[in-house]
Amino acid sequence: NMLRKLLLLLMLCIIFMTRRSKAAAAPSASQTLIWGPGLETNIFLPARFFFIQTVDSTGRNFTTSPGEKTFEVKITSPTDPYARIWIQILDRNDGSFLVRYRMYASYTDLHVQILLKDKLVGKSPYVLKGAVYHESCDCPEPSGALWEKNMHCPASFSQIESDLSVFPSVDPDHNTHEILKRFGKRHSLCHYTIKNNQVYIKTHGEHVGFRIFMDAFLLSLTRKVKVPDIEFFVNLGDWPLEKRRASEKPSPVFSWCGSNDTQDIVMPTYDLTESVLETMGRVSLDMMSVQGHTGPVWEQKISKAFWRGRDSRKERLELVKLARANPDMLDAAFTNFFFFKHDESLYGPLVKHVSFFDFFKYKYQINVDGTVAAYRLPYLLAGDSAVFKHDSIYYEHFYKQLQPWVHYIPFKADLSDLLEKIQWARDHDEEAKQIALAGQQFARTHLMGDSIFCYYFKLFQKYAELQVTEPKVRDGMELVEQPKDELFPCYCARKKVAL
Repeated sequence: NMLRKLLLLLMLCIIFMTRRSKAAAAPSASQTLIWGPGLETNIFLPARFFFIQTVDSTGRNFTTSPGEKTFEVKITSPTDPYARIWIQILDRNDGSFLVRYRMYASYTDLHVQILLKDKLVGKSPYVLKGAVYHESCDCPEPSGALWEKNMHCPASFSQIESDLSVFPSVDPDHNTHEILKRFGKRHSLCHYTIKNNQVYIKTHGEHVGFRIFMDAFLLSLTRKVKVPDIEFFVNLGDWPLEKRRASEKPSPVFSWCGSNDTQDIVMPTYDLTESVLETMGRVSLDMMSVQGHTGPVWEQKISKAFWRGRDSRKERLELVKLARANPDMLDAAFTNFFFFKHDESLYGPLVKHVSFFDFFKYKYQINVDGTVAAYRLPYLLAGDSAVFKHDSIYYEHFYKQLQPWVHYIPFKADLSDLLEKIQWARDHDEEAKQIALAGQQFARTHLMGDSIFCYYFKLFQKYAELQVTEPKVRDGMELVEQPKDELFPCYCARKKVAL
């Protein structure tokens, strides 16, 4: 009888402890953390975003997903019952969520409610007091310093400091003749002047289609902030132009890619720039969407290196050949032949395109140069696979902040140690996982839309300070007009920028 009582008591204790641990492991509406730029009125982005970190009742952060439908988000405006706001909640599979929303009109006093089973989460509802502007609203902040403060821009970017250090001064009058004389015949260039916050352009060369990316970004930036008067040249080609020569005075040319043997002024790539502008629009691959599609958890990923692409460099041919000889370690194949006359027996067969999000079924991602730097690196870092990066003379605007063996695993330009590095990752699984997480954290911190806007603005501001003659609207320049938004006109509450 005594034994039965003890057993009953033990069972009751187990039931009680199980219920208690389940309650502790459940998401807590009051403890869960909410933060991010999308909860601030004065941050003006094409797609706004903020974060949810799931926390249980004991104050412990979730490190795995509580389920993608755990939270509900409602965004409303008390002044407009028909507010058109598109919201997406992206489950980052690590206990946190990225919430993004795009407005198609401007509103006042937005209310952001985050709900967990009908309970308000954190300090919800968050009220964004005053006017909140949509992307096509032409309403620049007159003070660049205030805009930078509102955007939480860093005080400086090391790549900008490095790029501009070779130019003690910039003479727009001199550059107008010199740059065209040196590069205008054989290359495609855009000559821009921003004057009184209006964008003017003259194109030079045959292949100027890529101007659309630069035009779109400059218009977007000047809708948000008063840009200093500035005159500059953008190289629309893949390769940077201004060779490093000790004797000659270099010309300032803006490019999307830099290299160790050139001294172009580097901007975020057109690919990354467009994905920021078009987030939740017509592009599906951007720095936010990747975070919600990182595949299975690390332990369930395939322990192989993965690559897909086209034949834009000989090293890529070698990579595919290596994969054919070592299919247990490396899955690499071409989706398109364009540059090299292909040999089906060595490099084929061509395979179908794979959704970028499916890359993350694999633990290891290969980033190997294409024509220049492979512009997919930001998206690879934003996943949760370990990135293997090709040793390269080319770089994007953020490469100098990356550290080998911290954010990525390096391999030699000739691929001679790639298999050895893949084997190292297999033998050191925990270290490889930590490299994947550090790369992911870097991308989340430094490569989101707010950082891209800050980078461009800081670059233009610092460059403008070097100008020793007045930027001018030159003969033949045409105004790049802001798009008209007749469906959702913008009522700007700021003092208009003085022209």
